[in-house]
Amino acid sequence: MLTHVRSGMRRRWVTFVGSFVALALGVGLMAATGLALAATFGAPERGPERFAAAPVVVRATDHLRVDTPTGTRSKPLRHPGPVRAPIADRLAALGRTVEDRTFPADVTAPRTGPDAEEPRTGPDARVGHPWPVAAAAPYRLTSGRPPAAPGEVVVTTGPGGDRLRTGDRVRVRTPAGNGLRTVVGTVAGRGFEDAVFFTRDEAARISPAIDALVVHADATAVRRALGPDSGMDVLTGHDRRRADPDPDRDARALVSVNALLGTAAGITLFVSAAVVASTFSFAVAARRREFGLLRTVGATPGQLRRAVCAEAVVIGVLASAAGAWLGARAAPLLVGRMAGAGLAPPGFALGDASWPLHTAFWTGVSVATAAALVSCHRAGRTAPTEALREAAVDSRVMPVSRWATALLVLFAGVGLPALALAVDPGDLLGRKSYVTRPMLLIVGCALLAPVLVRPAARLLTWPPARLPGATGVLVRENTATGVRRTAAVAAPVLITVALAATLTGTVATLEEARATEARTATTADFVVTPGPRGRPPAPAFVAAARSVEGAVVSVSRSTAVTVLEEDTALVTSEARAVDPARLAAVSDLPVTAGRLADLDDDAIVVNEEWLTTRVGDRVTVWLGDGRRTSLRIAAVLATGTGDNGVYVTPRNAGGAGVDRIDIKVAEGADPRAVAAALHTAGAATDTRVTTRAAWLAANGPGPDDPTRTGLRMILGIALLCTATALANTLVMATSDRGRDLAVLRLAGATTAQVLRLVAAEAVVAVGVGAVLGGGVAAVNLLVVRGALALLGVTSGIVVPWGTLGLVVAAAALLAALSAVLPASLALRTRPVELAGARE
Repeated sequence: MLTHVRSGMRRRWVTFVGSFVALALGVGLMAATGLALAATFGAPERGPERFAAAPVVVRATDHLRVDTPTGTRSKPLRHPGPVRAPIADRLAALGRTVEDRTFPADVTAPRTGPDAEEPRTGPDARVGHPWPVAAAAPYRLTSGRPPAAPGEVVVTTGPGGDRLRTGDRVRVRTPAGNGLRTVVGTVAGRGFEDAVFFTRDEAARISPAIDALVVHADATAVRRALGPDSGMDVLTGHDRRRADPDPDRDARALVSVNALLGTAAGITLFVSAAVVASTFSFAVAARRREFGLLRTVGATPGQLRRAVCAEAVVIGVLASAAGAWLGARAAPLLVGRMAGAGLAPPGFALGDASWPLHTAFWTGVSVATAAALVSCHRAGRTAPTEALREAAVDSRVMPVSRWATALLVLFAGVGLPALALAVDPGDLLGRKSYVTRPMLLIVGCALLAPVLVRPAARLLTWPPARLPGATGVLVRENTATGVRRTAAVAAPVLITVALAATLTGTVATLEEARATEARTATTADFVVTPGPRGRPPAPAFVAAARSVEGAVVSVSRSTAVTVLEEDTALVTSEARAVDPARLAAVSDLPVTAGRLADLDDDAIVVNEEWLTTRVGDRVTVWLGDGRRTSLRIAAVLATGTGDNGVYVTPRNAGGAGVDRIDIKVAEGADPRAVAAALHTAGAATDTRVTTRAAWLAANGPGPDDPTRTGLRMILGIALLCTATALANTLVMATSDRGRDLAVLRLAGATTAQVLRLVAAEAVVAVGVGAVLGGGVAAVNLLVVRGALALLGVTSGIVVPWGTLGLVVAAAALLAALSAVLPASLALRTRPVELAGARE
């Protein structure tokens, strides 16, 4: 039997090369994504930056901790409070203390002469600190001296960045206003911030609140002086990084990378398994005459099954080893590309984990073996009479076991979304749901492909069959009779088209739904949002906008509120602090109960996702700065896509700063005069005023946002696997049709006509897969549309026609080439010799 396996693999090397390439590619992709995924698990945290040289740092606690019957629960606070003056005075008795204050300080360098280098076109977004805290980083002067007067500053410089020098006069904008200042010194930047250092008194005037306190004393003494209920954290060692700007930025980025790579690895496994299974199934079906001959000469069904399994194991081991080798070399390129594209944090690099290579290898072997086990059962059932078959008509292409599996998977693929629509439609809109949920429906339809391709092919080929000539009729009949061949080509196309349409269509539909909600909810004529690096609008602009005649100005702040659900879990919701009297003038929120006008300092507006949504009930919440309070529900908003958050008043904003200004032109006012006054105020304070239309366009999804980049990566993987499957199947199928092609030549067809027929059949098979994949995607998108409708969103479905067109066109072109090239090689042999050839 081993001799037969070896000789069979040599004779049918085309079949096995295609399977080898498909499996090696899948294993390589799984190994590469697995190695990158492993790097996210053990990625080291950055060390302290702002306070790397500080012995002890004291700051307000940045986590809310609540005792529950099942233990203490913790959540990050959006706006930790300041270090209060009495605490600072108490700690000053223990040793020298240095107060840190952090505030926006945008620098504009004016032109210094006609020969100067290219001037800045806008302010440089920086942060301000008092000079004494510079030693905590530590920063060292590279030129000049420390600031000694209110009009003097020290700035950071970096290679290839700022060209500020000692002696420059710069305009600095701070929350206290704009003013010209002199650069009296420079320090080398340390990479985590661009800073401007002021004198201690000037920094205290600009930002009175103490953000952190450096204490030169023993940490134990500091903790003893503060006591257990001070609300302060004493940070030493590695914990000092918690006082850095956005210390969790790398962790958040790695969570996104983890999700993206996990999804990519799952899609790779799914598509690779489907492609390899389809390839093995078609290979076994194509060899039925060979198996029939073996049965005629005495081979038992068990021997045939063992032969097929042995072939699969050999291919699986060799292909998996090659794939693991390729993945190990592709992983550094993948990691570097992700870091360069901004999907991963800077410095993201591979670790020394080897388990992804082992996992990918054994997964590849298992996939090949599992695919063979499904096919070898059919091989063992081959009857000796199959050796006498000459027709290419496929009969009984679906065994009972496949019917049962397909129907069961389809039932789950339809039933689970239907249950979610009835219970929790919002759950269907999460990324994890819309990426994983459609797989069941795709798998079910792929399993039913041999049954579905015949009616789909007859439908697609009905118009060509009515045209003059025999080509259309031959395409129709060959496609319908060669069901296995057509299904083997259509199945990978079905999977890719369904994935492409479902993923990109769902994302585009959700984006359109959010845009529709934003257009409906925002009725302001002008919107002002944070500038570079999230800079809040200048206080001077807020005052100027409020003084514009005919302008209704609504100032809002972004904050958060936290509730304890069922005494077990802390749940934080995004919230906005608004002036209730002006909110209705600039917005039209989807209120389902209550009135927005009833919002006051003792009330809260919630959405339908909250456990308690009865107007008038009181809920206990923790505000953004950790304060606990009880608020009355004034109104309830529809859930929508999830952007309809919570509303409170500025008193309950928890220390949040202004981050958005909505301005409506009052009835009877001159819109042009209001716009001119607002733009004048904006120019004087470096604040950009945008129209409602411009704001909506700017806040829409861009072509290079992380979600779209991740989808392109996933679809690229699926398309690569599909391309391999198409090329393998069509080369194998066309190579086995030499006698059929010779009969056509002997019947009078020219070589060009035969090649056109072969190309048309391949394109029709791709079209069948595209139609079936489009049907699967339509069902998935209708589920998303139903969930949006149940959540009160009225936007329509967005179909990614451009992406689908590119996918189908690429598949059709590859299929035509993969069919025509082996056919042209076969037709080089004389038709009489080809027609008389035997396997």
